[in-house]
Amino acid sequence: MPRFPLVIQNLADSFSRLPGVGPKTALRFVFYLLRQKQDDNIKFAKAIEMLGSSIATCHVCQNFSEKNPCAICSDKNRDQAVICVVAEHQDLPVIENTGEYLGAYHVLGGVLDPLHGITPDQLKIKELIYRVQNNNIKEIVLALNPDLEGETTILYLTKLIKSFDKNSVIKITRLARGLPIGADLEYADEVTVSDALKGRKEL
Repeated sequence: MPRFPLVIQNLADSFSRLPGVGPKTALRFVFYLLRQKQDDNIKFAKAIEMLGSSIATCHVCQNFSEKNPCAICSDKNRDQAVICVVAEHQDLPVIENTGEYLGAYHVLGGVLDPLHGITPDQLKIKELIYRVQNNNIKEIVLALNPDLEGETTILYLTKLIKSFDKNSVIKITRLARGLPIGADLEYADEVTVSDALKGRKEL
């Protein structure tokens, strides 16, 4: 016999699949929802349902958006010749909120990590190279975390881009060392990211 009703256990199991959520925290979430008004829970469930039906992936930058292409890729006031490459979707607003960057973006969907089976074909690298080869790109900003996986990805992308940019037309830059080694871009404050953007260096 289960410790809790099956409906509670099933929802707790679903919550426990979220990053950083263990079984105890998952149960707290369920008990919190049980104490809420039914209308609030229906709104909550509807919001989750809408994720699948209303959110698309921009075919240009690979970011989540309500329209395709997204607002940034469609904005003629942005410098579309400069692409800021980030690892994850949640890294993009960290850069955007500084107000220092007015170019385009590209979301890789992760970083290279051979030990965990993450290889170039699993990331949105082909899509990035297509953009670089078919548009007049003048700069690629590699805004990846300064950890082992981020550094590996930076080296790989730099070598790949330079392999077909024989005349060195494209400037490849990275965020300055305002971000400490091992830092996670998602949790960096806006001042630190802003300074790192201003002090980015060509590779």
